[in-house]
Amino acid sequence: MKVTSVDIFECNTPNPLLDPLFVRVNTDEGISGFGEIGLAYGKSKYGGLGQVKDLAKLMIGWDPMNNEGLWEMYKKNTFWGQGGQCGGMVFQAAVSALDIAVWDIKGKALNVPCYQLLGGKTNPTIRAYASQLQFDWDKVHRNIADPKEYAEATRKAMAQGYTAIKVDPLCVKPNGVYAREPKPDPSWRLRGSLSPEVLNMGYERVKAMREVGGDKLDIIIELHAFTDMTTSVQLGQRLEELGIYYLEEPTDPTNVKTMKEIHNKLNIPIASGERIATRWGFRDFLEENALQVIQPDLCVAGGLTEVKKICDMAYVYDAGVQIHVCGGPIATAATLQLEAAIPNFLIHELHEGALKEEIRALCKYDHMPKDGSYEVPDLPGIGNELTEKAMQEAVRVTVE
Repeated sequence: MKVTSVDIFECNTPNPLLDPLFVRVNTDEGISGFGEIGLAYGKSKYGGLGQVKDLAKLMIGWDPMNNEGLWEMYKKNTFWGQGGQCGGMVFQAAVSALDIAVWDIKGKALNVPCYQLLGGKTNPTIRAYASQLQFDWDKVHRNIADPKEYAEATRKAMAQGYTAIKVDPLCVKPNGVYAREPKPDPSWRLRGSLSPEVLNMGYERVKAMREVGGDKLDIIIELHAFTDMTTSVQLGQRLEELGIYYLEEPTDPTNVKTMKEIHNKLNIPIASGERIATRWGFRDFLEENALQVIQPDLCVAGGLTEVKKICDMAYVYDAGVQIHVCGGPIATAATLQLEAAIPNFLIHELHEGALKEEIRALCKYDHMPKDGSYEVPDLPGIGNELTEKAMQEAVRVTVE
C-alpha cells in the first residue's frame, strides 16, 4: 500500500471558537484515513495548513502502515523537525494530523479499531467533563459573569449526567467582556497581584458552582496561563477550601521551575500540556514532578504515535492523563481510541464549542457522552470520517 495524495479541508463554520482543519490521506488501495490539525482556535490556523502542505509532499509514496518511519522522517528530514519541542506546535500539529490519518488507514486495513492496535481496551468507558463553563453550557456560546449564571451552567451540565466540570473563573470580566480582548484591561489585572475585586469574583463564581454540585462534583480550574506564579497561588489558596480536582495552566506552560513552585505552594494537583509537544517537551516537567496531570493534545503534540509514548512516560512518574480536546469530531474520535488503551487515563474533555450543531454535523458519526461518559467506537480505524457534504463545502487543497 502506498500514499497517493493528501487532501486538506478548511471547514469554515459559524462557530465562534472552533474553525477546524482536517486532512484525508489517500492510498492506491482505495483506503483513506482522516486526521485533524489541532489549530482550530487561536491564531495559527494557516500556519498549520501550510505546514501540512509541506509535509504531505514528503509522505507521497510511503507505506502508511509505517507510522514510526513516517514520524521519524518528519523529524529528521525536514531541518525544522529537530528544533525545540521537535519543531514547535505548528510543525507538530501538521505531523499529528497526518499521523492520525495513517493510524486510521491502518485500523481500516486490518478491520480493527485503533485502540486494539494501541494495546487493547484498558478503560471500558470514558468519563467526561463539561469544559469551559464560563461560556455557559448550552447551544449558544456566550460569556457569563454573575455567580448565579455559573451556578445555572453547572446545573445544566449535571442534568446531563456530568460529575465533573471545568471553568476559568477569571477570564470573563463583570461586564461580560472576555478579559484578553481586545487588549488587557488594567482594571482586571491577572498578573502581579490580584485585586480584591478580581479575587473575590473568581472565588464567588466557583463557590456558586460548588454549592450546586455538592461533594459529588469534581471542579477543575482553568487559568489559560493568563495568570503568573503570584496570582495563581493567590487564587489557588483561596479556592483550596472548595475542593479543586486540579489547576490547569496556572502560568506560562514552558517554565518547569515556576510550575513546580506553584505545586509546592498549593494543595491542588497541577495540570498543563495543551501547548507542549512531544516527549522532549514533557520530559523536564515529569522528571521535576512539576505536573501531576498532563494534557497533551493529540492533534498538536505528535499524533497517536507520539502521544502514546508521552502517556507511557507519564505513567513512570505517577502522572495522570487528561488529553486536551478542543477541536472537531475527528479529534474526539482519535482521542477516545487512545484513552481506551492507557492505564493512567483520568478524564476526557468535552469542550463547550464541540457541543454546537455546526461542529457535530461535520462527521458521519456523532460520538457524544451519555450520562457523562463515552462508549469507545468499535468502528475500524479511529471511528469517524468527514461527511461528503462537509468535504464538498470546505476549501480543499490537494497534494499529489
